[in-house]
Amino acid sequence: MSQPAFGVMIFVTDESIQPVELARAVEERGLDSLFVPEHTHMPLDSKSPFFPDGQVPPPYKRTYDPFVVLGACAAVTERIRLGTGICLVSQRHPITLAKEVATLDRMSQGRFIFGIGAGWNKPEVENHWVEFARRWRVVRERVLAMKTIWSEDEPEFHGEYVDFDKMWSYPKPVQPGGPPIWIGANSKYAAARVAEYADGWIPIGGRGGEGSIEQVREACAARGRKPEDITLALFFAPLDEAKVRAEIAGGYSHFIFGLPSAPAAEVLPVLDQVAALVERLRG
Repeated sequence: MSQPAFGVMIFVTDESIQPVELARAVEERGLDSLFVPEHTHMPLDSKSPFFPDGQVPPPYKRTYDPFVVLGACAAVTERIRLGTGICLVSQRHPITLAKEVATLDRMSQGRFIFGIGAGWNKPEVENHWVEFARRWRVVRERVLAMKTIWSEDEPEFHGEYVDFDKMWSYPKPVQPGGPPIWIGANSKYAAARVAEYADGWIPIGGRGGEGSIEQVREACAARGRKPEDITLALFFAPLDEAKVRAEIAGGYSHFIFGLPSAPAAEVLPVLDQVAALVERLRG
């Protein structure tokens, strides 16, 4: 069994630590990965049951574009994996997104992890002309279309939500067939989606949901896939040694700790706490 990997995620904004500074600091401390999320915008009627008062926190309104951020981070690092945590595929055109992903994978020399999701914010999704109830169907088809673009010299795709004739689209990703795709969702439907078209699962730690590792394993077995080929990553992992060790025993292999969306003076001490915890876990 390979050793677990440890990384961090942050809502990088125009009011937070510069992502380039953070990427260097993550690599200097021996961590394995850096993830950034995505929100194209926040409609004024956005609400979520996941927030204590139902209101959207300020960082969600000011989030940078993840591909621009990760491209900059790739230029100043050599080792850490760089990931979207998560990219809202329901809000992006698949031909354009396939190009962005392939470009970033090449610029980072194959270090990109493509964390994806469909989005929780109904008005945000529907501002992109995607019916909220169908968003996961749209995501599935766009992912399958992108996989075709990444793996074929003259790809074509004809589906319900994506349709294009033979074309050329380069560059291709460094990682054959495209970077690993990790699905970020806690629902009971996540396992089947992971088994069909993804390489990993990144549920949010501490958030309720009907998804489970056992469901992922069963869904993979039903499709003839080896469960051990699926990365089980825990998003917003607890900053607690005993709890992380328990999650390792349960099957998780990549832990992503949350950092505050704040200036460097507040972020770097938390990053040091993460690094100290990781050192104990590796020891």
